[in-house]
Amino acid sequence: MLLAAAGAACIAFSGILVRLADVAPATAAVFRCAYALPPLALLALWERRRFGPRASGQRALALVAGAFFAIDLELWHHSIAAVGAGLATVLGNVQVVLVPLAALLVLGERPHAHVFASVPVVMAGVVLISGVVGGDAYGEDPVLGVVFGVGTAVAYSVFLLVLRAGNRDLRRPAGPLFDATLASAVAGTLIGWPLGELDLVPSWPAHGWLLALALSSQALGWLLISISLPRVPAALTSVVLTLQPVMAVLLAMLLLAEAPSTVQLAGVAVVLAGIVLATVGQSRRPAARSRPAPDLT
Repeated sequence: MLLAAAGAACIAFSGILVRLADVAPATAAVFRCAYALPPLALLALWERRRFGPRASGQRALALVAGAFFAIDLELWHHSIAAVGAGLATVLGNVQVVLVPLAALLVLGERPHAHVFASVPVVMAGVVLISGVVGGDAYGEDPVLGVVFGVGTAVAYSVFLLVLRAGNRDLRRPAGPLFDATLASAVAGTLIGWPLGELDLVPSWPAHGWLLALALSSQALGWLLISISLPRVPAALTSVVLTLQPVMAVLLAMLLLAEAPSTVQLAGVAVVLAGIVLATVGQSRRPAARSRPAPDLT
C-alpha cells in the first residue's frame, strides 16, 4: 500500500507535465511511453536473467493492457485541454467506482454494498464539474471535457484490471510494465497518426517536459503501482490511487493557475465523497480474502 501511495504521488504530476509540454494529445502519449522504454527495458532484462522468461499468456495480457492505456491517455489528454489538468484527473479517477464493479464481473471479487450506493453520488459530482449547473465554469469546453474524462475512466479501469491479471509473478513488475508501455506507444501512434496529432519532432522545452513525464510518472510511478497491484484487492489499490486526483487539483491551481469555479470545486468534493463512500468497508476487509495470485512461470 505504501508503494501504491508513492506511485500515486508520482503520477499526480502527469497532467501538470502534459500541460507544460503543450503538444498534441497523441504526441504526449507516445513520447511519454517511448522515453520510458529504455529504463524499463533494462529492469525487464534484469528480471528475465534472474527469473527466466515469463509465461506467454502473461505477456499477451500486458500488451492488451497497454492498448487500453493508449486509449486512456488519448482521451485524458483531450479532457485536459477541455477542462484543465486538475479536473480532468478527478474525472479519470471515477475508475475507483468502476473498478470494483468490473472486478465483480471479471474477477469474482465481491465489492462492498457501499460501492453501489456511491454511483449516484459520483455521477452528481461529475455533473457539477461539467459546468451545466452554475456559471463561470473553468475550461474551454467543460462538458466535452467531462465526456472525455468519463471515457478515460472506463479505459483506465480496463487497463488496471488487465495489467493486474498480467502481473501475477510478484518478483517481476518491470516486465509487464515494459510490455504495456511498448504496446501503448505503438497503439498511440496508430491512434494519433490518422488524427493528425502526432509530431515526431517536438520542440524544446517540450522534449524536456515529456522526458520528465516519462521518467517520473510512466517509469517510476507506474513501476511502484505495478508492484502493488497484484498484492492487494483491486478495490483497495484504487483507494490509494485517489491521492492522485486530490494532489492534481491542488498542484494545477498552484503551478498552472487553474481556477475551477465554486460549483466545479463542489463537484470535486462530491466525487471524492463518492470515492470515499465506495471504498468504505473495502479497506477493512482482511487481505486474506483476496486469493493469492499463483506464480505461473
